[in-house]
Amino acid sequence: MGATVFVQPLDLVKNRMQLSGEGAKTREYKTSFHALTSILKAEGLKGIYTGLSAGLLRQATYTTTRLGIYTVLFERLTGADGTPPGFLLKALIGMTAGATGAFVGTPAEVALIRMTADGRLPADQRRGYKNVFNALIRIAREEGVPTLWRGCIPTMARAVVVNAAQLASYSQSKQFLLDSGYFSDNILCHFCASMISGLVTTAASMPVDIVKTRIQNMRMIDGKPEYKNGLDVLMKVIRYEGFFSLWKGFTPYYARLGPHTVLTFIFLEQMNKAYKRLFLSG
Repeated sequence: MGATVFVQPLDLVKNRMQLSGEGAKTREYKTSFHALTSILKAEGLKGIYTGLSAGLLRQATYTTTRLGIYTVLFERLTGADGTPPGFLLKALIGMTAGATGAFVGTPAEVALIRMTADGRLPADQRRGYKNVFNALIRIAREEGVPTLWRGCIPTMARAVVVNAAQLASYSQSKQFLLDSGYFSDNILCHFCASMISGLVTTAASMPVDIVKTRIQNMRMIDGKPEYKNGLDVLMKVIRYEGFFSLWKGFTPYYARLGPHTVLTFIFLEQMNKAYKRLFLSG
């Protein structure tokens, strides 16, 4: 949650980029930088932090569940002699934890997508949620409780892709850097491996991410949803906006991933130290 406070503006830009040019309309933003400057100009500094409450709730639900399940399964599957699980089992634990966390975090994700997308609409079409709890209550009341889990399948699929790609590419990158002879196993090596891993993860997960964003933000048109399913989103994006539009918002997505990971671990280390000092020292 601490890391999200710093990277929320990048998340907002990424979501706006993914919705830009939807339905064969002309693209609102040419580049991510153009999106950021346009949002600042039209909505001010407060505008780039729209949806922060939803971003924080998403971390509190999704990340807490994911890390909790990963740790529990990891400990359960560690051998009696302390041998950690093998790579494939580790990847499977990561995917299971990611998918479960994504299911729990979907309502906050739906609120986040809608809140960050609101500012691009004309005033009369805006949903105007005050905060994440107001959004969740209104979605449940106006569209039914199942709408809170709309886009649940692509959200879980994205979590599986992210966890698999991250685990595999991080260990491979780290090994490659160590084998090059230019790096030793220290913080610089971990940081560079994280950034390479982030690049691979971003490229692999963006098409699933755009499906998730479009489905969670869609409205009913004449009583029918804009998209039938995830495959329909992919086909429409490719047909009307071009194949490479599946990677719209690549820059803010990648720029968010690196700092978010690094900041998360910095906060985690500090909190662990404080916990040991305050509760375990006695």
